[in-house]
Amino acid sequence: MATATKKPAAAKKTPAAKKNGSVKGVKYSKEQYLQWYTLMLRIRRFEERALMSYGQQKIRGFCHVYIGQEAVAAGIESALIDGDAIVTAYRQHGTAIGRGVSMKKAMAELYGKSTGIVKGKGGSMHFFYKENKYFGGNGIVGAQIPIGTGIAFAESYRGTENLCVTMFGDGASRQGALWESWNMAMNWKIPALYICENNGYAMGTSVARTSNVTDMSKLGASFEMPSETVDGMDPAAVHEAIERAAKHIRSGAGPYYLNIETYRYKGHSVSDPAKYREKDEVKEYQGRDPIKATEKLILENGLATEEEIKAIKDAVKAEVAEAEKFAEAGEYPDASELYTDNYASEPIEFIK
Repeated sequence: MATATKKPAAAKKTPAAKKNGSVKGVKYSKEQYLQWYTLMLRIRRFEERALMSYGQQKIRGFCHVYIGQEAVAAGIESALIDGDAIVTAYRQHGTAIGRGVSMKKAMAELYGKSTGIVKGKGGSMHFFYKENKYFGGNGIVGAQIPIGTGIAFAESYRGTENLCVTMFGDGASRQGALWESWNMAMNWKIPALYICENNGYAMGTSVARTSNVTDMSKLGASFEMPSETVDGMDPAAVHEAIERAAKHIRSGAGPYYLNIETYRYKGHSVSDPAKYREKDEVKEYQGRDPIKATEKLILENGLATEEEIKAIKDAVKAEVAEAEKFAEAGEYPDASELYTDNYASEPIEFIK
């Protein structure tokens, strides 16, 4: 009988997706493309199941799904290193799964069960995962921007090389907290990477109707903050932009801003029919589906076989089904939990 061997420790994540020079026109390795594809598919299938569960009234309250924006989360995660933090807004299930929140705990949280990532107390908008430096999930529009700025300042104060990715939507860019935070961040050269997930509509109103500045990449100009626009429907483009920004930030040069243009295929929330969008516009973006495009690239370039892709799909389907089963089996928090986790009884060190 063979003797068991100790499983090697996971390698430290680095911001370098392996280049692939063996296939013409393909920039990264098979492993990298499959990593992006798998994460995007996991997010998509999770969100689809969440929508179904919401329709069955198993999930209550607000629910904002990430369908269409999966390439943003995938590209961010492949470019960051261990120790980097993320804070975002309420459309955050996909970002949380990318950060390592298990589907089981994510779904249980949506169900309001005590087995959820924050004991069923946060719901759709308030995931939190200290172990992987995921600081939410924040329900107040733009409130996460000063939080992320503070987290980044803490990293600077401690003398680490870590940065904080602070994500917000195009609607939140009109909040005063953003301008106050950016002024502070540039003045003190805080290691913050600001990302606008620009899906064009805030809640239901287009950027053109709410701002004189329709090119969102120009927002950083007032503070001389380096900025660029990124194709948010392509995980490789997101990855490369994050790498450029991170290199700038880790050099000590201060913040960087990315206007990542993406698109949500569903409404602002599950209760939004999104009738304010033209059908041709939706159709155009559906033709740029990042999951379908990545699968096509993988297959057409022989990076993986149909059988390998099917195996990934089957595994993801099983994972989602198991997550739903786990959520169903969980218990709701006891009434006494209403009085816990509200205030710290002693000083808590959130960043280590």
